[in-house]
Amino acid sequence: MSASLLRRGLELLEAPGQGEALPGLQREREGSRAAGAARRRKRAPQPGKNKATVKGRVVKSAIEEYHKKKPVNHLTANLKYMLKGRIVANKAITEQVLAQNRGRKSKDQPPKKAVKKKPEGTVFTEEDFRKFEREYFGRP
Repeated sequence: MSASLLRRGLELLEAPGQGEALPGLQREREGSRAAGAARRRKRAPQPGKNKATVKGRVVKSAIEEYHKKKPVNHLTANLKYMLKGRIVANKAITEQVLAQNRGRKSKDQPPKKAVKKKPEGTVFTEEDFRKFEREYFGRP
């Protein structure tokens, strides 16, 4: 670390009004070097004044920035828009469009619907069961 950087750091850390160093500690500068140092000291920023910022710039809050960039859920607005229209396409046309857009791979095919079998009724009636019970078990 150079001596000038160390001096500047110490100037920033010390309390206001105590910036003057003891005369014995300051080095004497000769000629143009002294003039350059004086210019640098004159241009040195005062504590609390930041020259690097743009004039009129407002410091942004990190929370505000987070809320600006947070993803927004558009589901409700989209549903309202979609349900607003009353025109419903014909089911046959819808199925045709879906069939055209499907790929040939098995993952693109819709699952096969299993055909439900209707439960078949019994051939025998209650009267037949009673008659069988009487014959087999011998009950009246």
